[in-house]
Amino acid sequence: MPTQPLSQKEIEDRLRELPGWSVGADRLTRTYRLGDHFAATALVVHVAQIQQELNHHSDLTLGYDTVALAVTTHSAGGITEKDFELADRVERIAPGHGAN
Repeated sequence: MPTQPLSQKEIEDRLRELPGWSVGADRLTRTYRLGDHFAATALVVHVAQIQQELNHHSDLTLGYDTVALAVTTHSAGGITEKDFELADRVERIAPGHGAN
């Protein structure tokens, strides 16, 4: 069964559980700031591992000391529970990399 997009209310309710995340252009987005480029790169590798485990991939952008994610379910045409699962997993590991 295909994954269905969440309603605007469901998205708003779920966003309350993810401080720092926002919605724009049918995507969940978040930018993390880290101590340096090596820490940012380590976070990217860890996020990539989670994405492989979930078989759900975000747009992931590495800057000098930043990591930005944009998450959507293209096949559903919007934000789904899968996107929130990925965002939640990233949110739980980011502090261990010194991200804020």
